[in-house]
Amino acid sequence: MTIEPETKSWTWVLQRTCEECGFDTQAFPREETGQLLRQAAEPWPEFLSHPSVGVRPRDDCWSALEYGCHVRDVYRMSVYRLGRMLDEDNPRFDNWDQDETAVTDRYDLQDPQTVAGEIAATAIVLAGRYDTVSGLQWGRPGTRSDGAEFTVDSFGRYVLHDLVHHIVDVRRDLDTLGS
Repeated sequence: MTIEPETKSWTWVLQRTCEECGFDTQAFPREETGQLLRQAAEPWPEFLSHPSVGVRPRDDCWSALEYGCHVRDVYRMSVYRLGRMLDEDNPRFDNWDQDETAVTDRYDLQDPQTVAGEIAATAIVLAGRYDTVSGLQWGRPGTRSDGAEFTVDSFGRYVLHDLVHHIVDVRRDLDTLGS
């Protein structure tokens, strides 16, 4: 079964706590963004070493491996978009169809240990870039193709929610599958 594409806009997490994962994007000082991005990469080596890493818990839900590939690509896309926000005046980002990428890039066939290494490496790059943000840079804007407007600050918070939310998803799914 094919997974239904995500159509929900998650930008509301910038205003209130996510009821599904419990993450509050406003609960930390922006200067901690880099450290939190590094921490969000920490569970992935364990997740991607799980015996059921490639098993979908339900037909309509990604496996831990597929989620891991998505998380890696969230880090990669975020490095790119943050770079543009810091280097350009109000860049507009092309649409990234995450579901299409999962199919096209064959997330289900990628090597889990390679993906774990790529998550760790890319998290370090994104976190390091956030560690250098200061002063007025936090307010530099960027606009997503659907019109959602972000600042460097809100973008980091939005990305962190996505990463933490997927940790909760995968932990729950792997617990369901057992070992």
